Amino acid sequence: MPLYTNLDGTTPDKGLGELLKWNWNRPRPERGFLPPRMENDGALIASSAPSLTWVGHATWLMRLGGELIATDPIWSTRVGHIKRTCPPGVALERIPVPDIVTISHSHYDHLDIPTLRRIGPDALYIVPKDVGEVLRRAGLPRIIELGWWETHREGDVAITLVPAQHWSARLPWDRNRRLWGGFVYESQDGTAYHAGDTAFKEEVFAQIAGRFPAIDYALLPIGAYDPTWFMQAQHMGPEEAGRAWEILNARTLVAMHWGTFRLTDEPMGEPPQRLRAFWQERQHDPERLWIFPIGETKRLAPAAV
Repeated sequence: MPLYTNLDGTTPDKGLGELLKWNWNRPRPERGFLPPRMENDGALIASSAPSLTWVGHATWLMRLGGELIATDPIWSTRVGHIKRTCPPGVALERIPVPDIVTISHSHYDHLDIPTLRRIGPDALYIVPKDVGEVLRRAGLPRIIELGWWETHREGDVAITLVPAQHWSARLPWDRNRRLWGGFVYESQDGTAYHAGDTAFKEEVFAQIAGRFPAIDYALLPIGAYDPTWFMQAQHMGPEEAGRAWEILNARTLVAMHWGTFRLTDEPMGEPPQRLRAFWQERQHDPERLWIFPIGETKRLAPAAV
């Protein structure tokens, strides 16, 4: 397998010494945090109406162009030793089998084999180059692998893999041997961009904006940023997500990747507070910032002409 890098030729490599330094100085785990959550019976998700649902972390259900799309699906109660803070936003049994599953990269909090086995072999899995092997070993044969800027059309939805500033690994010996990225989904119901995991890199978002100048919904990660000295090369903070949205010139910023798993050291409720403060300071229209409770489904409306 090839060795992949970011657009700028880098990877955010950290050695064992830096990892030990971080873990030695970590604060005590935060206890008692519960993210905002609402019950969801799956009825709107099962309908043909365009919609967007936050299941938690980077997992979304999108109904676009008549297709039900699941992003980086995790319905498991834990990732490794890290437990969810609350149940998924809607039970997997309450929704139809997704038509399409997209997976941004091979890290365990984005590629969860137990969940994919529950979704099963009927879904079409669209993944970055060299990620398909992981799914085939799990008995999932319907796989499309894409390189950056490559597009697959399924029904009325065009799905393009776009760059992200990140890295990949599942085992010590496959580090950066599988590509990573985000996805842009184009349909008559609008255009959505799911950034996957990414650090802030102006060049990345400028190139995406140049190729996709009419993004309606930019699903951007806002958590997993502390300590900055360790995380900044691979994850964005809330203010950086706001700056990325400005570069993308997207209609709406949709916040994700916070509140579900305690991966890093910031207080778990801090990311949306900081993002709202950034939004107010920049005097952006509050209607263009969507911070969902886990489980919320929003019906999507076309942009006003």
